[in-house]
Amino acid sequence: KPGGRLFVRHDLKDAFADLPPVTTYGLEEGDYRSTRVHVQDGYFRFDFHGPDLYWKDLQLGAPGRHNVENATAALALALQVGLTETAARRALAAFSGVQRRFERIYQDDRRVYIDDYAHHPTELTAVIGAARELFPGRKLTGIFQPHLYSRTRDFLTEFAAALDRLDEPVLLEIYPAREEPIPGIDSAALLKEMKNPNKRLWQLAELPDALGRLELDVLLTMGAGNIDTLVEPIQNWLQRTKP
Repeated sequence: KPGGRLFVRHDLKDAFADLPPVTTYGLEEGDYRSTRVHVQDGYFRFDFHGPDLYWKDLQLGAPGRHNVENATAALALALQVGLTETAARRALAAFSGVQRRFERIYQDDRRVYIDDYAHHPTELTAVIGAARELFPGRKLTGIFQPHLYSRTRDFLTEFAAALDRLDEPVLLEIYPAREEPIPGIDSAALLKEMKNPNKRLWQLAELPDALGRLELDVLLTMGAGNIDTLVEPIQNWLQRTKP
């Protein structure tokens, strides 16, 4: 609207070049940017820069570099209405995220269980990347339920590449939601596209008992279908089998 300002990711600025004024944000680049992103004591920390400010060593309660980028945008916007550094530090540290977004369900001395709504290759990559940074050197087992035949078809290669980042990927059958099956598109096709030698294809009904076949360390469940019905049974199974 007249007198307004558009805030966009730095790498999208050219698409909005004819809509000034534009303010950009991002990781490492932008009018507002976060740098030196790292994990310390189980939390993502970063430095925040603006045209006339530099806030060092902010702590974010929600994990993942994608959430650091989201926080960068939120800070840039909130500064326009008077955000102070003290308030920013307090709010960022207190924000632990929302349900089914890297939600830590269970943890004991040997195992961690995290659930996430991720159902697109970019989201899977972000979740797996966040887990790698938070739990360096640990084995990542991921159970993924593809959502929609059409999305699986359109991003088959990208899904395979994202899931291959896991140490132990487990696929469930596609959750169709509103769609009818597409010939040749199923989880077996996705499994074939994957290169990870530890890949598996299970049925939803096999869980959580099938987890006993694995040596679990960090477990992720991911998907937007009815995989969320497994969260409580998996949590209970982990509690029963606590070392």
